[in-house]
Amino acid sequence: MPKPTSSSIMTTSARVGGFALTKSHGQHLLNNPLVIDNIITKSEIRPSDTIIEIGPGTGNLTMRLLEKAAKVIAYEVDPRMVVALNKRVRDTPYAKKLQIIQGDFLKAELPRFDLCVANCPYNISSGIVFKLLAHTPIPRHFVLMFQKEFSMRLAAKPGETFYSRISVNTQLLAKVQHLIKVPRTCFTPPPKVDSSVVKITPLTPRPSIPLLEWDGLMKVIFNRKNKTIRSIFNQKVTKKAIEAKHLKLCESLKVKPHDDPVSVALEVIDKLESTPTPSRGRSSEKASMRAAKLDLTQLQNMLNAFMEKGISFKDDE
Repeated sequence: MPKPTSSSIMTTSARVGGFALTKSHGQHLLNNPLVIDNIITKSEIRPSDTIIEIGPGTGNLTMRLLEKAAKVIAYEVDPRMVVALNKRVRDTPYAKKLQIIQGDFLKAELPRFDLCVANCPYNISSGIVFKLLAHTPIPRHFVLMFQKEFSMRLAAKPGETFYSRISVNTQLLAKVQHLIKVPRTCFTPPPKVDSSVVKITPLTPRPSIPLLEWDGLMKVIFNRKNKTIRSIFNQKVTKKAIEAKHLKLCESLKVKPHDDPVSVALEVIDKLESTPTPSRGRSSEKASMRAAKLDLTQLQNMLNAFMEKGISFKDDE
């Protein structure tokens, strides 16, 4: 978890009682105040905003957020950091604007908020994104620092190296924009990877799509994103899953199941591959579909076609 500070580790340690940074919490201190300034500017904070921060550390980013917002709610897992941040704001005009919650952000019940601005722990990056995107009422946007590769996955487009399941799951619900590159040399001690800041703006209203069915299909086809979808559906493990989920769906709906749901699914694929698209015009040749090349519209059309035939992908709850 990158911890923003404009001072060195020795200065920070002296100020918070000399405790050591904890590797398990990913505590790397951001030593470039220009990056913090840039994050604040890109966040477009309004004076009435309530902001959530994840992993405030000793509070350099927190203090800047407090200057701009009506309230900051900071989630911090390390009790030593909680003590340090409380000391830092105690005798300032910002003390009443800050609420610190000690504990795991992913397990917390979130209040209403307008923005999330944070340097995120790498090991729970995905959980953070989807917890924020699921929140109601829908916040305005999130400005978040992640490991560079994770940020690239969030923003990747079809055909790009980092295009993946997390790309489509995020972009189904939000617009993702890369904002700032943050080299590892900006941290003390430097992490093993560079970081990036992204802006995630949730779509309003949220798309009307069965998310569990969507995610189930994405798990299947992005597991081997460069293989043809037809070949993935011909694998034994995929066939078995299709049969079991189709039967369960039909039982819940009290309808007769297909004799061979796998063949039905393959027919859907063949029909989609024969359908003209802007990229290949009206060619009579079938184009083998691969998840790595499909955009959101094509993926949604695929899911709709499967669901119309009673082919389910939803995992057991």
